[in-house]
Amino acid sequence: MTNTIEQKELYQFLSNQAPFSELVPAAAHYAVNHLQIIYLSKENQSQWLNSHSPSLFLIRSGLYDLVNTQGEVITRLSEGDYFGYPSLLTGEAIKNSLQVQNEGIVYVLEQGDFDFLRREYWAFAQYFVRAHANRLLASNYKKREENWSEQKISELMHFGAVTLPPDTSIRDTAKKMSESSVSSMMITQDEKLVGVVTDRDLRNRVLAAEVNPDQAVTKIMTSNPKYIFENNRVFSAMQLMLRHNIHHLPVLDESFKPLGMLTSTDLLRQQKSDPVQLIGRIYKANSTIDLKRYAMEIPELLQSFSHKVEDISIIGKLLSSLTDALTARLIILYQEQFGHAEVPFSWICFGSQAREEQTLHSDQDNGLLLPDNLTPNQDSYFKSMGEFVCEQLALFGIKSCPGNIMASAPQCRQSIDSWVAKFSHWIKSPSPKALLNCKIFFDIRFVDGSTELFDCFMDKLESITKDQLFFASMATDINNNSVPIGLFNQFKLEKIKEKNKDKHKYLDLKKRGVVIINDIVRLYSLNHAIRASNTLERLNALAKISHINKTDIYDLKDCWRYLTQLRLRTQINQEGLPSNCINPNKLTSMEKHQLKEAFYLIKQAQQAVAFKFARGSL
Repeated sequence: MTNTIEQKELYQFLSNQAPFSELVPAAAHYAVNHLQIIYLSKENQSQWLNSHSPSLFLIRSGLYDLVNTQGEVITRLSEGDYFGYPSLLTGEAIKNSLQVQNEGIVYVLEQGDFDFLRREYWAFAQYFVRAHANRLLASNYKKREENWSEQKISELMHFGAVTLPPDTSIRDTAKKMSESSVSSMMITQDEKLVGVVTDRDLRNRVLAAEVNPDQAVTKIMTSNPKYIFENNRVFSAMQLMLRHNIHHLPVLDESFKPLGMLTSTDLLRQQKSDPVQLIGRIYKANSTIDLKRYAMEIPELLQSFSHKVEDISIIGKLLSSLTDALTARLIILYQEQFGHAEVPFSWICFGSQAREEQTLHSDQDNGLLLPDNLTPNQDSYFKSMGEFVCEQLALFGIKSCPGNIMASAPQCRQSIDSWVAKFSHWIKSPSPKALLNCKIFFDIRFVDGSTELFDCFMDKLESITKDQLFFASMATDINNNSVPIGLFNQFKLEKIKEKNKDKHKYLDLKKRGVVIINDIVRLYSLNHAIRASNTLERLNALAKISHINKTDIYDLKDCWRYLTQLRLRTQINQEGLPSNCINPNKLTSMEKHQLKEAFYLIKQAQQAVAFKFARGSL
């Protein structure tokens, strides 16, 4: 490049463009002198990004799509974005192609010049190493369309809600269903769902009961029906329909407007796994003997299931669903034997079950939410219920909690006000023990019983949570736990010596990775009054908050899923290590690279939490 004006302008651009901005002046001038300027258009796009001359490309203007070999867009690139560096780092052939959307100017740095800067300047090299690792980390979760458990309901259902107003007659409702070739009808008022009528209702509630078909459809409809939102997963719809034995599930948008109906037939086409069928059998079990037999099938089924899905982190959600099903069925069996409860109650869960992140080694964390002023008989009834359910779950293989956080214990079987007082004490006096309790109990989810009681409790809990000193204590506690990366970017391994065996070196993925992410996400969620308990659902909710950096959210999601994947794979394969641990020597070089990048991103998130909460800027 010989034009002095162009050189000056390019130098100014690079001084604001990482990682060139990290270079010393001499190196920055070297880059300026060795960059080529090209005008990238649809006519010449095919001659660039090829294996014959791998280069680093930096976009100055224009808009471009990076496309894989299947013709799918990997990402859209614009000013300040790089491409071409993966092949420069790995030496592998270039597989992706470029499609120009808007023509523009691109700077090109050839491989020899790129290698020189990478070799001489560590910060320059690390920038592209991390960028490549991020792309690899994210690529594990880009495609889930073929995995039924990850597919969104909106991708499965046929849009076009068939609805009628409440004053429609039963006769006209039946005619409309016939004309529309549907087996169910949504009854709406002011575009809000108020009821559902199915062909089974017409048979059982009209023909069999000899009801006058000229009466309003409200006479036979199911009022306040179960529903699901369009962005939920197919797996969640299956679980809901199995639990409540329903065959038609209305799908709503976020404003509660009906979009369509999901049927059991739709889901049967997607169902490909024995675990989902097992949930259905659990909800229909007639005895604890049946439940125990079904529970004994779980480990083998999960191992088989893990080989059928691309993302085995879904195992945590599936295990939690199985525990929910066993718990709910045990409560029904208890009530069948001792009578229905005289007062409302809510069975709640905490910890990994609440987050829907259980593993084969998880223990019980549950409790009972009760009204005030129980009579002695009522108190005895719920004491027996807690003991019955927790004892049976232990017999089914779900271990009792060492800390006795179970509904069988009096301290976990309390009224709303008593529970709120317990939480309030932890918030106002955030000792190490109190913070440990918060990590367990602030991950809370309803399992069975009265939703009204649970909602009342959550309202009261939300009103006492806003405490900046409490948040600052949580942030400090989060930074007391360090990721296992030491000097020179090497793993810091822990050691264990088993009897008559040599020492094993391992990484604790739960303690040094997953727990830190869960703690960070919990803190942000409490600060923003997000009630979701599942880590990914919390992150999705946080992503909708305008002043939170979306890139940081997506990085944490990718890190959480990757670490969970490795953790569960080790457990399922029974590799002989302590629970939640892996041997990094058994990882491929790419997996090691991804793991280090995940730990690096977690460390950055820890530092951000400490900085922001200490300054009171959230």
